[in-house]
Amino acid sequence: MLIVEDDEHINNIIFDVLQRENFICTQAYSGSEGIMNVTRQEYQLIILDLMLPGLSGEDFMHQLRVNLSVDTPVIILSAKDKLDHKLNLFKLGAVDYVTKPFEVEELLARIHVHLNRTSRTESVTPYRHKNLVLNSETMSVKVNHTDLKLTRQEYKILELLVKNPQRVFSKQDLYELAWEDIYIGEDKTITVHISNIRNKIKQHDEQTYIDTVWGIGFRLKK
Repeated sequence: MLIVEDDEHINNIIFDVLQRENFICTQAYSGSEGIMNVTRQEYQLIILDLMLPGLSGEDFMHQLRVNLSVDTPVIILSAKDKLDHKLNLFKLGAVDYVTKPFEVEELLARIHVHLNRTSRTESVTPYRHKNLVLNSETMSVKVNHTDLKLTRQEYKILELLVKNPQRVFSKQDLYELAWEDIYIGEDKTITVHISNIRNKIKQHDEQTYIDTVWGIGFRLKK
């Protein structure tokens, strides 16, 4: 969980309460620091103040949703209490709005509500490897928080590799599992699809994700 709050005292109070609830938390004290943390790892939920030094809370929300395409639930924590201001934040993608001063117990209750709601809609735990997140329920893949546009076979191949990180797949294995058809001999179909997957990932991450095991096939890069 990420706490973006420039008031050190408030930030520490929230941090301590969440720690006691066994949440793993990261503290940030400016909008730019918060964005930097978001680009480095994924969070279950973000608690965001609006009156931040440098990058404001509103600008943080815009970068999060528009520039980074991150859909992590965000609870706004702010002394601004005008209705139009709240509505604007909801339009930017906030899931809740808690007005300062606030009771920690109320904030904690709202956090649990949104985490429970998220867990119900994400019944399948995503598979993670390096900066890649694969959700088999929605057949979606993200690298560095950016959606990869994969064909059905490209997704199936990547899913097989990610779900079986220790296994080396032959071309026949990948073809028969991804196409659900009989492999009739050597061709370039699998090689081309592997190359396409690599190129699409490379647009967002320079790390290698798929190893070629010469004479055998392919496996996930450790």
